[in-house]
Amino acid sequence: MEYSVTSLITDIALASLLIFTGQILRAKIKIIQKLFLPAPLIAGFLGLLLGPEGLAVLPFSSALSNYPYTLIIVLFGSLFIGRQSNGGLKKMITSVEDTFLLNMAAETGQFGFALVIGTSVFALLFPDLHSAFALMMPAGFAGGHGYAASIGGTLQDIAGWEEAITIGQTFATIGLILGVLIGIAAINYAIKKGYTQYITNMSGLPESMRTGFFNAAEQKTLGRETTCSISLETLTWHLALILMTAGGAYLIDYLYGLLNLNFSLPMVCLSMFCGVFINWFLKLVRLDKSIDRNTISRVGSSITDYLVFFGIASIRISVVSEYLLPIIIMSLLGVAYCLFYVFVICKKLYTDNWFERGIFIFGWNMGVVAIGIILLRIVDPDMKSGTLEDYGFAYVLISIIELAMITFIPVFAAYHHGFLTGCVLLIFFAFLLISAQRIKKRNQRSLY
Repeated sequence: MEYSVTSLITDIALASLLIFTGQILRAKIKIIQKLFLPAPLIAGFLGLLLGPEGLAVLPFSSALSNYPYTLIIVLFGSLFIGRQSNGGLKKMITSVEDTFLLNMAAETGQFGFALVIGTSVFALLFPDLHSAFALMMPAGFAGGHGYAASIGGTLQDIAGWEEAITIGQTFATIGLILGVLIGIAAINYAIKKGYTQYITNMSGLPESMRTGFFNAAEQKTLGRETTCSISLETLTWHLALILMTAGGAYLIDYLYGLLNLNFSLPMVCLSMFCGVFINWFLKLVRLDKSIDRNTISRVGSSITDYLVFFGIASIRISVVSEYLLPIIIMSLLGVAYCLFYVFVICKKLYTDNWFERGIFIFGWNMGVVAIGIILLRIVDPDMKSGTLEDYGFAYVLISIIELAMITFIPVFAAYHHGFLTGCVLLIFFAFLLISAQRIKKRNQRSLY
């Protein structure tokens, strides 16, 4: 059947129905609550089971596999809209030095080791694998479904590797599940060993963390109203700003295509730059106060929920089965790296609350920041460690480096420079760890 507006609405409606079902299952089934599985993850597996790759009960359109990359283009457009400068770079780094260094090192190391191993050992073990295959593990683990779609889409556009997005989404799904399950197992182990500072058992977690619904006392407002509804609804204004970035990206890509050059531009970066331009323009015309960053973030989070759903529901089982053994091996290496990072590197280099800070890093390096927050809330229910606040401050700089990484790393990998890129990342990784070690020694000296 030809794709149409009806197809689009049907796909979104089916996705919404399954996300609704996933949230209800999370709220009512105890075993799902104990596993802390996010509703979009549950919905995605239902979509995979009932969709074209499974029982083919639900009439999803043939465009199902295109949604993850399209949604990440929209999502990236929102990243810089409404973002304000919070002081100088030096001030920001100084205030959360170890948080920035160790969070950045965790992600950089995962990409670096994956590229080096993938282009050396894996090239010998699996000579028929695409040279950028190993890159999809950190793209899915540290990056989640969003970065997996972004990096996979770039490899698809530049290198013509059609399976990249599916493999990236598979790694992201594996990382998300193992991030929760192994994260909880790691917490239980840490409690027994006395590593946790704020809890001695896992009882007493708020009910909302288990059911996925806030009670009346916990419910908060979504954001600020910045427009008068007589003229335009606030949500419409913010949604229009975000969608314009995606439209701008497609326009630039179309105009660039008219030049007939043998080089493709990453769509996600075009969308991001359009967001930067819109943010600059609104400041220029003194309308930057009309943007509520919290509303933009909530819209972005909603896009991410659908991205996770479509990412899982559109996984091509035939591709996964073809790459099953290397996927399993890379996943095990990814888990081993993340556990080593928590129990060795974080334990050695963090000045205080090493496990609380480390398990947060584990969570977001295995899935998404939301998984890190879930694990952190378990070991630090009152947020006394300051982990999340420090990360929020440090992420301003981390996000800039991340965007550079996901822009250029897949391009270098597509042109068969993966090994060299991995070596450069590992040098940066070592520099970050050495810097963190020096900061810890300096802080220890200041105590005496």
